[in-house]
Amino acid sequence: MNAMTAMPGERFDRLDVLRALAIVWMALFHFSFDLNHFGLIRQNFYVDPFWTVQRACIVTLFMFCAGFGQAIAFDQGQPWPRFWRRWGQVAACALLVSLGSWLMFPRSFISFGVLHGLAVVLLVARLTAGWGRWLWLAGLLAVLLP
Repeated sequence: MNAMTAMPGERFDRLDVLRALAIVWMALFHFSFDLNHFGLIRQNFYVDPFWTVQRACIVTLFMFCAGFGQAIAFDQGQPWPRFWRRWGQVAACALLVSLGSWLMFPRSFISFGVLHGLAVVLLVARLTAGWGRWLWLAGLLAVLLP
């Protein structure tokens, strides 16, 4: 079955593998970042393309998996309470990231990062999932807005 004919509760192994890849890749990236922070390696994570391209790919993979997962959930008729429970987990983790980064770096903490953005995107995706072809126009408008 494909995502558009999914049965409620059905798992998609390839999507799960992509999620796992994104998590492992992200953990390795952050482990390397921490090694650099503590002086065990010397890398420039902010300008070196080896690191900046990885960061972009990891975020893109996470967002792709989240969007695809929401399309499947909507198609399977996921009830709102289950959505809110999952969304609450993402939002709580985003708040923990802000708190943890504030404790570590009070002058440059993460006030809005990837998990914060993911929480917003999940809401937008869920609220607009039934728009059908109008999503193309909405997407174009979103890209064209300043």
